Amino acid sequence: MLVNKITDKRECEENLGATYSRGNVEFQPVSTIHDIYPNLEDGLKEGGASGAVESKRPRELVPSASREPPRKRLKSGKETDLDDEIEVGDEEAEDLDPIDHWTKTNRWPEDYARQKKEDYRMSHSGLFRKASNSLRRKRSDTELSSSSPSTPTDQRPRESKNVGYDSTRYDVLLSCTGVFMEESPLGLTEESKKTYQNLLAADQPVPADSLFRDDIFATTCGKLARANEARVMRDITLLIVPSAEILATFGSKHLDILSETCNAGWNSCIPFTNPRPQPDYSVGFKREAFTKAQFNAILPFLGDFLFDQACFMATYLMFFPFLSCEVKCSGQPLEIADRQNAHSMGVAVKGVVELFKLVGRQQELNREILGFSISHDNKSVRIFGHYPVIEGDSVEYYRHPIRSYEFSTNPDIKWTAYKFTKSIYDLWVPTHFKRLCSAIDQIPSGVDFAVAQLSQSPSFVQGSGSASVRSDSQYFHTEGDAHGEISPGTSFAAPLPKKARNEDPFGQV
Repeated sequence: MLVNKITDKRECEENLGATYSRGNVEFQPVSTIHDIYPNLEDGLKEGGASGAVESKRPRELVPSASREPPRKRLKSGKETDLDDEIEVGDEEAEDLDPIDHWTKTNRWPEDYARQKKEDYRMSHSGLFRKASNSLRRKRSDTELSSSSPSTPTDQRPRESKNVGYDSTRYDVLLSCTGVFMEESPLGLTEESKKTYQNLLAADQPVPADSLFRDDIFATTCGKLARANEARVMRDITLLIVPSAEILATFGSKHLDILSETCNAGWNSCIPFTNPRPQPDYSVGFKREAFTKAQFNAILPFLGDFLFDQACFMATYLMFFPFLSCEVKCSGQPLEIADRQNAHSMGVAVKGVVELFKLVGRQQELNREILGFSISHDNKSVRIFGHYPVIEGDSVEYYRHPIRSYEFSTNPDIKWTAYKFTKSIYDLWVPTHFKRLCSAIDQIPSGVDFAVAQLSQSPSFVQGSGSASVRSDSQYFHTEGDAHGEISPGTSFAAPLPKKARNEDPFGQV
């Protein structure tokens, strides 16, 4: 250490000042110790305070003359001018009157327009959720690869779909999220009532040769009395809710814009709670139904629509769903199907409301039917219309009972749901689609979303402005979605212990 090696400053000076010789060469002193080490005394003091330094040779002390602060690099004239221009521009932008600027130049100030776009982006940044990297990998493996060994939930036993929905407390959970399985005290608009009444009254052709044929109808109902859910679906579901894509294949070309799912999980939607919707049958719009300009307008609100979740999607192949159907058998209460449909169509109606919020036209949808659901088993049918009630920033979702009947004991009305569904396709869908497109055409261009991964947020705050829903954390817990992860969009205060796959999350087995 320097302190140990140099113990006496005066002795060092004498040694350096003395003349000495080696052989025939005589050496003269070159300077004093202060000239060579002007900061030696300060270094000794610092060294004594800090203790011994474990190094083999002393560190060179830099002369004070070399300790001047580093000079700043001189900017070129171009850089200086640019900085000055930026500073002046910022000051002018702060004092600039946007209206005065527009009247003089016929355009808004750049900073003003940029801020407006940023405000618009932030106010609607909750319309989609980025999927986590692990979820993207799992979805890529399970949905895009046919050789994946994992089993999605839509390929598991059908009974697992009912977990949670088979409890009467699920009604309360849905109401906590703003979805109600009842009519609003305000009811539907008169126009909406006339619309569904016209759909009921419209005459539609029915299949001439089917299991609902008059001479074999009683036999059909008798065979389904003890059938399971899959058998009921196979035999009569298409005679209650006809397939939009099959009708398009047989010549109804105006239905080519529609996409349907059969027992497919709505993995791309933002659910109100777990489990996410998985209707036995549902209908929405294809991506190809929209023009390129229209799809590009909603694309910023979809994220990566192959993997992310968005308000406008059910699956990555279906946008803006408007019809869901749930099927039960004789051993299952039809109320389970009603709860599943209420959740599915609540998600669907919310997507339409959020679209119209983007362009400030949400009041047009107040108390208007925006979707339909049909619940049926082997002997009865229930038809509901689903609509929002909008009061300021608050949005709640209700359902209106359109028709409920038992066809097994009254063959004369067995085709009611079939005709009603065809009327939805033929009469209601064109008007609804035109309304959607009119809103999409008004979405501002140039919106760029670079939002964080909302799926990792601690709670799901509804776009309607209601409070964060956290009640489901104590009532509801599932092992995961189709890819083994908890579906984003549901709040969990703390992880709950794992339960048996078919165990009721409310505590009933």
